[in-house]
Amino acid sequence: MRRIVITGLGCVTPIGTGKDKFWEAIKAGKSGVGPITRFDTTDFTCKIAAEVKDFNPEDYLDKKEAKRMDRFTQYAVVAARGAIEDGNINLDKLNRDNIGVILGTGIGGLETFEAEHKKLLERGPKRVSPLLIPMMITNMGAAQVSMDLGLKGSTMTITTACASATHAIGESFRMIEKGIMDMVVTGGTEASITPVGLAGFCSMKALSTNNDNPQKASRPFDKERDGFIMGEGAGIIVLEELEHALKRGATIYGEIVGYGSTSDAYHITQPDPEAMGGTNAMRLALEEGNVDYRDVGYINAHGTSTYFNDKLETIAIKNLFKEHAKDINISSTKSMTGHLLGAAGGVEAIVTTLALKEGIIPPTTNYDHPDEECDLNYTPNKMVERNIKYALSNSLGFGGHNASLLFKKYE
Repeated sequence: MRRIVITGLGCVTPIGTGKDKFWEAIKAGKSGVGPITRFDTTDFTCKIAAEVKDFNPEDYLDKKEAKRMDRFTQYAVVAARGAIEDGNINLDKLNRDNIGVILGTGIGGLETFEAEHKKLLERGPKRVSPLLIPMMITNMGAAQVSMDLGLKGSTMTITTACASATHAIGESFRMIEKGIMDMVVTGGTEASITPVGLAGFCSMKALSTNNDNPQKASRPFDKERDGFIMGEGAGIIVLEELEHALKRGATIYGEIVGYGSTSDAYHITQPDPEAMGGTNAMRLALEEGNVDYRDVGYINAHGTSTYFNDKLETIAIKNLFKEHAKDINISSTKSMTGHLLGAAGGVEAIVTTLALKEGIIPPTTNYDHPDEECDLNYTPNKMVERNIKYALSNSLGFGGHNASLLFKKYE
């Protein structure tokens, strides 16, 4: 089988744009959560989110070009450029027909849809922009990245709610593994901190209402957790066939050796109470990588800071790893970034890759009150140094979508 390595990392996140700034913030346990600044939240139960800060698209994109993109697409293009630059990839020297773009997004251009819908109601259908559809549709993040970089391989978008980016990376892994592509730009992007997006999650009572203490509001696995925090941004990685990477002298961050994808077939929002979907996604990833469960040293958990998710992900880990579960370092970096929804798995793939490469386990911040139902090692509040060979990254989405990626330290 072909070996698939990671050769470029790019991101736009609530705690920093670019791999280096983002990773330093993760290691320091920095929170990106604060009061929402883009619209009036007076009538909302949740008034806080992890917004991308200090992002001016015109710093990266032509002004006219930027205006033709929803924010989720802007994030994708900027993060993809960052990944290509980080990987020192000269696309002019490569066969662009064999380079694809597969991205995940859960919601797509919600901000554009809301703005144009308001025009429709207030000013009539003739005032709706002809760019409404090509700006809001979910495929446009991947499409614009392919156009921006001139990549002519398979280009598509995967939407599986909060598992979207992890599925996108997994399917990219499959394409390279089977020889369909030599390189894929992959990950996820999301920008749904809007009035409708926030109102929808508030109505579900899914969000934290710890408005007076926003930096402590996202508290995965903590007994006093009261819901997740919306985040936004993009996490993009470059996957590449090993010999292709070595031939061009690439710096290799790590390797992906397994991918598992399952469905709970249970409920539109709640996970299976026996947690077998999450269990089997991790099991399939380990089986593909031919890795013994006792060799896994780190799990970047989905860890949303909601009651059922954190409890049932803990059960899934125990189901698979048995007595070894207590020896694994686990962390949820959503404690710092908030939940980037369809982009979460892309950002967390970057975290997991760098954790393996540098021998550093990032923390779960705001972990102050142990929960007897969540009784594993969640790497509380401070990073730890640990040399590990294998790590998993989990994503679990509304609708029962489960995805797990198995990363290996490159040797």
